[in-house]
Amino acid sequence: MAAAVKLTDEFLRCTICTEVLQKPCTLVCYHSFCRKCVVSYTKTKPEAISAKSLLCPICSRMTKVSDPDKPVAEWADGIKPSFVIQGLLDSFGPGSKDMTNCQYCKELGETTPAVSWCSICDDVICENCTKVHKRIPATRNHDVVVFTGDTKHVQRRKVMCDEHRNECLEFVCKDCKTLICQKCFIVSHRKCSSVVTIESEFTEVKTKLRTRKKLLLTEKQRRKKGVRKQKRRLNEVKESSSELESVIRSSCDMAREKIKQKENTLINKLKEATEIHIGQLQSDIKTREMSIQMCQQEAELIDNGLENECQVDMYRMCQWFEEERREEEVRNETVDKIILEQDMDKLVNILEHLPLGDIEVVYKGNKTRGDGVFDFMATPVLHDTINISSPSDHSSPAPLDVMVMVVNNTHTLVVTDDNNGSIKSFYNRNNQACQSNLHVGGRPFNIAKLSHNQVIVSVVSERKLVKLSVTPDIVLLSTLNTSRDYYGLTALTLSTLAAGSQSPPCVDIIDTTGNVLRTFFSMPMLEWLPLPCFLSTMKTGNILVSDEGTRRILCLTPEGDVLFNLTDTGNEAIQLPLGITSTSSGDILVADHNSHRIIHLTESGTFVRNILTSKDGIKYPRGICVDRRGHLYICHRTEGTVKVFSDEKK
Repeated sequence: MAAAVKLTDEFLRCTICTEVLQKPCTLVCYHSFCRKCVVSYTKTKPEAISAKSLLCPICSRMTKVSDPDKPVAEWADGIKPSFVIQGLLDSFGPGSKDMTNCQYCKELGETTPAVSWCSICDDVICENCTKVHKRIPATRNHDVVVFTGDTKHVQRRKVMCDEHRNECLEFVCKDCKTLICQKCFIVSHRKCSSVVTIESEFTEVKTKLRTRKKLLLTEKQRRKKGVRKQKRRLNEVKESSSELESVIRSSCDMAREKIKQKENTLINKLKEATEIHIGQLQSDIKTREMSIQMCQQEAELIDNGLENECQVDMYRMCQWFEEERREEEVRNETVDKIILEQDMDKLVNILEHLPLGDIEVVYKGNKTRGDGVFDFMATPVLHDTINISSPSDHSSPAPLDVMVMVVNNTHTLVVTDDNNGSIKSFYNRNNQACQSNLHVGGRPFNIAKLSHNQVIVSVVSERKLVKLSVTPDIVLLSTLNTSRDYYGLTALTLSTLAAGSQSPPCVDIIDTTGNVLRTFFSMPMLEWLPLPCFLSTMKTGNILVSDEGTRRILCLTPEGDVLFNLTDTGNEAIQLPLGITSTSSGDILVADHNSHRIIHLTESGTFVRNILTSKDGIKYPRGICVDRRGHLYICHRTEGTVKVFSDEKK
């Protein structure tokens, strides 16, 4: 009873008349009012009348009426109440039936506890009335439910026809797909071929609703899982943003420190030159002051000589003045002025293009924005063939791995050249094909992307990693010495990498300074020596391993657990897996070197199909990648080329 009173007071009262809702209607803003009240309020608002809309007194939002040509008093008749509001009114509002006492005895002024309910009469009755109910011919076949402790009953609401206000909706016209009353049936639906009672459809409707309920509960759990996943991603984004902010501040601090050092160097040079200049000027002033005195003394000496008219003295004085004049002509080099040689245009240009980094936003689910999704329902076609030879090459080029980056809105291809021990970049600038080449020695192998313009490359046989900036030219940033000879390499975070080693056979988690943080996946000796030569990081953070030695593909968690271990694709064994990558959709692509094919796997490692084979020009493929435009790049070592495939709808 207290719950019913609370519901009535808080949810079932009209805020206009403050009485319990009478013939409620729910506006588009989900506020509910009595029909008469909301119409009366609307009549006082000319702007609502001119807009042919009902106006909400609470939020002032307008609700368009279905038939604005009707009188204003009838505008609210077409607005249905919320089924929640109507259900609460039916169950708890005024006029709701007393479900605890017999309805028949109540009409006689008696109070008798009800023990059963007739679903046809929609009445609760006591034990004696139940017996009478079963003996009367008109009601003996009614469905009477006996109340038990678990019995729950909700009163059936009688819904009246909108057109015939005194008639209940009892039929369904399947042709018109609408609920009708008896008068509607007689007047408007006589020619319809399929008019049935609502009661006859009740079982099917209940089944559909129960099925829908199950689907909704399943969807609810799926969405809850999605919310939990997004919350985890929210925390990851916050952590990643903080980490990126630290990197930005660190790089800017380093740049400011370099500028400060340059400032101190220039100021020290200026001070040193100024001290020399000041010293020379002070010395010159003293010399000139002394020369003034000497001039006076010499003039006096000449006067004396002229007065005495001694020819010998006068001759000697002339000789002495000649020698003194020659000595004055021999002067030391002195500072004239100090200038600052500075190219402001060049300085501004350097500062504007200072390679501190850039923020790249990667979208998903929209291919026009470049999400790195290769359309696996399409037929791949050859889009381009890039020859990676350079004028400085001493051998035929042999591409091992490839990475595509967007630097300053320039798509840049970065590739490792095994035969020439170099890392190369290829790009277009001002409609001209450009390239750069950096020799690093050894065998540059796997490329891992650290940021939008930085990569790190493993160098086999040198026990080192090289960190590079792509401007889009290749610029060496640093060389990191490692304790092991790494082949495969992939970035897990901005500061951690996964690296594959043959001796010992393992995958290490290392930081960007080369220090080993932990080691896992130490494999036993099999028929072949394990060699995790190519690695890739999935969007889930799991690590894909293409093991050339044991000829298998593995997926590892960052903790080292094996999620799947694949040695064949159904009827065909994987002969020599090399390049491996995953797209933002989670699909996996693997280059099977010896069988001349590109394998498509699902995120869980299930084989789908060979999307490219030797018939498509695939020959001994090695490193592969997919760029933001959905183009697939494949290294062909024997041809010295990188082939680019795009997806074309079937």
